[in-house]
Amino acid sequence: MPENVSRWSVQGGINKMKAMQVISLTLLVVLVTSAQVLKSGKCPEPAVQANFDASKYLGKWYGIKRLQNSFQKSKCSTALYSLKSYGVLRVLNRGLLDDGNITSVVGTATVKDPSEPAKLEVSFSQHSPPGPYWVLSTDYEGHSLVYSCKDNGLVSRELVWILSRGPTLPEETLQELEGILSSIGVDVNKMLPNNQNETYCSPMYEQAETLPLQPLQD
Repeated sequence: MPENVSRWSVQGGINKMKAMQVISLTLLVVLVTSAQVLKSGKCPEPAVQANFDASKYLGKWYGIKRLQNSFQKSKCSTALYSLKSYGVLRVLNRGLLDDGNITSVVGTATVKDPSEPAKLEVSFSQHSPPGPYWVLSTDYEGHSLVYSCKDNGLVSRELVWILSRGPTLPEETLQELEGILSSIGVDVNKMLPNNQNETYCSPMYEQAETLPLQPLQD
């Protein structure tokens, strides 16, 4: 085989390999971004709830709407907060899967800077880094707006939860909270409602909500 033909064959193989790598990377990016919300640029620094009082935040919250993410697959989601120690909350997140099973995960939420108590860090595993849990707005008795964002190179990953003390939230309150999100660049059109229908979620009510004494090793 002539040398130039052989060289072209090798080069052609390399080009095909590179093309396949590009296609694979593109598919990976599509899969990742389809499961969570990424946007270009760095995370914003939104204002948080003034004079946040963690003791008033304790108890049960219902998930009303959230940004799509890669880890939350359940419906009827709830979050139960209890005091572990000063500045540290125990967290129990529960939800109902499509197969009827109830999923739950236990973690901790920690106030890192007492001068900014509404900026917590939440962790559900000793083997993964904690994530921001910023309470942008809450009246403690009705609603809570939680924002999380992490910078990742040229893009940032956003997480948002709108919570309520009951399975529903007044439409005017929902619009007000979405207005706050829009003001910091969150695309509220990408938010997903959480099914809190009483009949559908009945298995959640039948199983007791309890928190272990030590969800994570300190």
